[in-house]
Amino acid sequence: MIKLALFNRLKSAGFSHVLMSDSPRWREKPDFVFFTEWVGGILDHVRYPAELINDLARLEMDVINRAWKSGVSRLFFLGRSCVYPKDCPQPMKEEYLLTGKLEPSSEPSAIATILGIKMCQYYSRQYGTSCVVAIPTSVYGPMDDFDLERAHVLPALMRRFHEAKMASSPSVTIWGTGRPRREWLYVDDLVDAIVYLMDNYDSPEMINIGVGEDLTVRELANLIAEVVGFKGDIIFDPSKPDGAPRKLLDSSRLSELGWRPKVSLREGIVRTYHWFCEQEPYR
Repeated sequence: MIKLALFNRLKSAGFSHVLMSDSPRWREKPDFVFFTEWVGGILDHVRYPAELINDLARLEMDVINRAWKSGVSRLFFLGRSCVYPKDCPQPMKEEYLLTGKLEPSSEPSAIATILGIKMCQYYSRQYGTSCVVAIPTSVYGPMDDFDLERAHVLPALMRRFHEAKMASSPSVTIWGTGRPRREWLYVDDLVDAIVYLMDNYDSPEMINIGVGEDLTVRELANLIAEVVGFKGDIIFDPSKPDGAPRKLLDSSRLSELGWRPKVSLREGIVRTYHWFCEQEPYR
């Protein structure tokens, strides 16, 4: 989702030679490299922790090291908010990194991502590599992963409510208590922030990308059900993991640079559901 949205944005901005790949084609000697690798949700972390930490760490090390060796003008590294401690003060400031224990359900990708963050900072310090390291809040939008084995909570809820509506199911059961709070960023806003930072931020120090407000998973479920048109009962299963109790980013550094998100959560969910309904399996 993020890769394709960024690809489309760069092409529309006039960049004539944009390559999209899991690993850049270094023989092309790119001027800019965007590392935007994304991983699955809680279920993926429970089932495949070894693969997650191994694959993500190896890819990060390869991309960051090769970017330095190839002399790229700038490297953009997109992290994820699971790098912050489980019981992190809210909203989460950039300086809270490595100040507490991680959330166990997302620890594999968090550890790998922290490795990537520190590599960018160390390469910048030692070799002068120009890096931008950004931590976005939870991202959603068209082209998201709606596979229930891998999806994050918002696309997973959207698909489950849609299928329940189509099957006239009386209820949908959701993992957890519904009490955790999450912040949601529409993918086009994230891409806009990435481009903005590449133009206006020149530091390897982490910078958060968020919207400044959050809501509970229960509230999110009710909103998605309303947009989808599911009118059955929503049941929460407290025997299943919740994840971190709250993940609200402090994005004041980015706000001070002059960037603001444009798409509200409801509008973003509406746009995403329209795209979802146009896809062959869900028509």
